[in-house]
This record gives sequence, C-alpha cells and structure tokens, in this order.
Amino acid sequence: MTQRLDRKFHADWLLRLVGIAFFAYLFFGFMLLPCLNTLTSIFNVKNSSGARDPLAVIRFFLAGSMGKYVWNSLRLAILLMITVNVVGISIVLLTEYFDIKGAKILRLGYMTTMIYSGVALVTGYMFLYASDGILTTALKNAFPSFNPNWFSGFNAVLFTMTFACTSNHMLFLRNAIRGIDYNTVEAARNMGANPFKVLWKVVFPTLIPTLFSLTVMTFITGLCAMSAPTLLGYDSINPEIVRLAGSSTADESFPQARAALLSIILAMFTIVLLTVLSAYERKGHYLSVSKTKAKLQKQKINNPVANVLAHIYAYVLFIIYMTPVVMIIVFSFQTYQAIRLKKLDLGSWTLINFFGQQDYEYLTSRGKYKTRVGSISGVFSNEATLGGIKLSFLLSALAAALACVIVVVACNYMFNKKHKKSGVVLEYALLFPWLLPTILICYSYRTYFNSNSVWYVGNQNLYYAQNVRLLIIMAYTVTKLPFSLRMIKASFYAIDEELEDAARNLGSSPLRTFLRVKLPIILPSVLAVFALNFNALFTEYDMSATFASTYGTSYAMVIQAMCAEEGLYGYNVNASGRRCASTVFIMLVSGLILYLVYGVGARDLGERLDARKRRHDRWDRFLSLFAKKQTSEVKG
Repeated sequence: MTQRLDRKFHADWLLRLVGIAFFAYLFFGFMLLPCLNTLTSIFNVKNSSGARDPLAVIRFFLAGSMGKYVWNSLRLAILLMITVNVVGISIVLLTEYFDIKGAKILRLGYMTTMIYSGVALVTGYMFLYASDGILTTALKNAFPSFNPNWFSGFNAVLFTMTFACTSNHMLFLRNAIRGIDYNTVEAARNMGANPFKVLWKVVFPTLIPTLFSLTVMTFITGLCAMSAPTLLGYDSINPEIVRLAGSSTADESFPQARAALLSIILAMFTIVLLTVLSAYERKGHYLSVSKTKAKLQKQKINNPVANVLAHIYAYVLFIIYMTPVVMIIVFSFQTYQAIRLKKLDLGSWTLINFFGQQDYEYLTSRGKYKTRVGSISGVFSNEATLGGIKLSFLLSALAAALACVIVVVACNYMFNKKHKKSGVVLEYALLFPWLLPTILICYSYRTYFNSNSVWYVGNQNLYYAQNVRLLIIMAYTVTKLPFSLRMIKASFYAIDEELEDAARNLGSSPLRTFLRVKLPIILPSVLAVFALNFNALFTEYDMSATFASTYGTSYAMVIQAMCAEEGLYGYNVNASGRRCASTVFIMLVSGLILYLVYGVGARDLGERLDARKRRHDRWDRFLSLFAKKQTSEVKG
C-alpha cells in the first residue's frame, strides 16, 4: 500500500513539474521575451554614421507622418464607440425589449455578421458599394454625375465596421436584457412611467456593466482594425505595421523599429483601457433582482407614430444587414459575365464558382484569340483556394485545440490551488496576451524568431519556409488563451466539490478524477470554446497578413488576393464569383459551428446522456425489427 502511494506521489509530482516547466517555457518563450525584444529594438537603431541613436525613431515619429496613423486609428475607434453602440443597442431593443412585428426574422438578419466576418464581410460590402459594386453601378447609371469612388476611405470603414461589430451586442447585451427582472419594469409601469422612461431609468442602469465592457471592446476593435482599412484604403496603425514589417532599410528609414513603435503605442492604449475596465468592474453596479424573478415581457409602443417609426427603422437596418448576404449568395451561382457586369441573369445559373473548371478564350493585344486552360475554376477546384482552405482548417483546428487543452489543464491546477499564489500567477500569465494587441504579438514573433540564434526553439528559424506554420499556430494559440480561460474557468465553478471528494475517498488518483469526473461536466463548454476559437481563426486575416509567406498563405489572404489578379493575362477570370462562393462557404461553416455551440454543444451532461439513451433505444428497435424480419424470412 505504501509503495502504491509513493508511486502515485512521484507520478503526480513529476506531472506537476512537467506542467510548470511547460507553462514557464510558454510564457517566457512565446509571450514575454519576443515582446521585450520588440520594445528594445526601438532604441537600438543606428543613424547614417553607424552610431546607435536611441531616440531616432521617437524624433522621426514626432517630425514625420507616423502620427497620422495613430490619430486615424483613434478617430475611428472613438466614432465606432458611438455608432456601434447606437446600432447595437437599438437592434437588441427592437428584437428583445419592444414588441416589434417580425422580431424573429429581424433577429436572424441582425445576427448574420456572426456567420461571416473579417475579409469575407468587407468583401461582401465591397461587392455592393465599391466603385464597380452592384448598388454603385445602379446609382451611376441612374445619376451619371454620381461619384463611383464614394465607398472608400474613412466613411466606408466606419460604415462597414459599425454593422460588423454589433455581433457582440447580439451575444452579450441580448443575454443581459433577457436577465432583467420583469417585476422591476412592471412596478415602474404601475407607478405611471411611460415605456421610454422605464427603459432609461430602470433597464439601462442594469445594463451599464455590459455596455461598458462592449464599449471598451469596440474601442480596441477600432484601434486594431486591419481588414476594413486595408481593403477600403484607410491609413490606420495595423496596415502600416504590416507594411513596415515587409519593408527594408533600402526602401525607407528603419522600418522595423517604426513598426515596433506603432505596436508599442497600440499596447499602451490597450493596457490603459483594460486597467480602466478592471477598476470599473471592482465597483458596485445596479442589479435587477427580487425574491421571485419574473421573465421579461416585451413592451408595446403605445404612441402610433413612434411605433411606425420604430418598425421602419428596424426593417431599414434589416435591409442593410441582409442585402450583402442575399446578393453574395445569389451571385455565387451566376456566370463571370453577369458578376463582372453586376447584372443578375435569372436565365443563367451555374455551379462553376464552387465546382469544376472551364477554359477561357480572350482576344490579345495583337488581335489573336488565346485560350487559357482552366482559367475559370470553382472554390473546390482551384489549387490556390483549396490550398488556403486546407491550411487554414489545419492551423485553426490545431491552435483552437491546443488553447483549450492548455487552459483546461491550467484551470484544473488553479482550482486545486485556490488559496496559493502559484494559481494566481498562472492565471495572470495566461491573461497576459490580453494586455497586448494581436499585431504586436505577431510582429514580435516575426522579428524575434526570424533568426537562428534562439536557443529554446533549437536554433531554428521559425519564419523560414514551412516553419512559419508552426509560428502561426503558436500565435493563434497564444492570442486565444485569455478568451478560452475566461470561458472555461466559468465552467469549473459548476463542478460540485463533493463529487471530487467522493472520488478521492474511493482511492481515485487526481488524474483519473479529472478524466472521469471533471472533464465530462465541463466538456460542453470546452467544445463550445473550441468551436468559437476555430470559427474566429478560420477566417482570420490580421495575423496571417503579418506572417505573409508562400508557406503560410491562409484562406483569408487567398480571398483578398482573388480580385487583385482577376482577369490578368487571362488568369482567374471568375475571381469575383469564386470570392462570393468562398463567402457562402464561410457562412455555412460558421453557421454549423454556431449550431454546434448554441445547439448541440449547449446541452449539459444530463441532456447528453438522455440523447445518447434515445439513440441507443432507436438502434435497439432497429436491430429488433431487423431480427424479426430475418426470422420471418427463415420461417418462410
């Protein structure tokens, strides 16, 4: 018995030692040291005479045009806080608080930004509003003096991101409104308050914490915007960092150090905002509670004029949300001629944008016809697109799974060491990436690991050739650790400590207790986090653009490059159609992931056991019917 306990003790001690060593390696090797290297690189630049000049980049920033990138990002972030909150709060109120006809249909339209985002969403809006977009072409035909380049620059980015960023409101603010106690609303109504006064005096105070968090998230999103400014031509910080990262001193003055400085500025803004948010969360808030909490009932708008205006506003927003989705789906089944002319041909439908290949015949400058074999190809028949899908699927799945595994093990350790400093230190180490913008982490990886002198990765250049894929996986994983920790940690609170005590009393080892008792309880939450991480990484553009490489071309980068080379020398003739088909494919994948998260994945352990029992019962009935049929055939 003593020997068995000694073996268990040594096994647990060894496992714990390996875990601590791994987390220390992860934190110092892939979080702290690369970022410190980026910080120090700012002060290591040399002037024209070859002498080190620590303040050269700072002087360049103050005297040059770098400040405009910071101001442009700040301007976008500040205005987004206003526009996103106005639209986001209104769509949640229209579907969850006020009694609006067709609210279920409206909700589906407002939630479309959850199934496509990033490059896919921006290209969807460009398909309508760009200089050759459907709506812009129609307006230009109707009004010849209309400016076809109206959808570009700051206004286009602000418009696109306003509707793209309301998905957080549909997720978090919607749940907050559903959690309001209707008794408090009814009490205010009985005292003679009108619906809008109740909304302002009773409902909004309970939503302040959620709204504050959403506002901070929106500000950081606008500050670190990448896809929309890149595609719509707006000079902000992140696109400039990526541009400088790919430049050299032969092109311009110390580009790498300038990129590092912009990254540090982003990090400073993020740290200040998260500090303010943490300080605010420690204060008291309004709560909507009572002894018998009642479900919120939708409020009728009694004023007929206000009711009509609310319905008009709701359906105008619905049209704005749904038009890009509908047009992309419809035109994904159109020929390249119809897409190029932006005219819907109801008599010509095709699957070529999804499957198959066709040759393309075009007239050269010398007046001769030339055939480009296979130039018209579908998403799943085009080598570049299919390669991007496979690569993004593999990298995203591995990173999402690795982040979940790391966090699950870390949470188990933290709950076992609740009252010890080691658990607190581990939690803050995993939350460390939240203090830094994603672009800073990726840029730090690109510069720090683009060397053969980093000993703890075996002196391998991780930015070289196929090694860059490992670097992308690590960047994906590290940036998803804080979100995964906040979500999975909450699920550990649902574990009854008595179950763990009972398993321990029965002689179960800590590892066996975790695998057989704890893991089945938290598994739905873990799968949900995995699905959300995968969904976000599969169409991710910002990080993959920073790691721009032949061996690291992600699906989002392929989508962006499609139209840039469309029709050039007879290649990729139907790039716009393939882009539409790619967006539809992303919608299907994201919709399936969301169904798994909020449908199947939302079931608790009891519901999953019941579902498994029903499947077994159906299988048993099928086998019994099959056996009866076989018996009757033998008798016959």
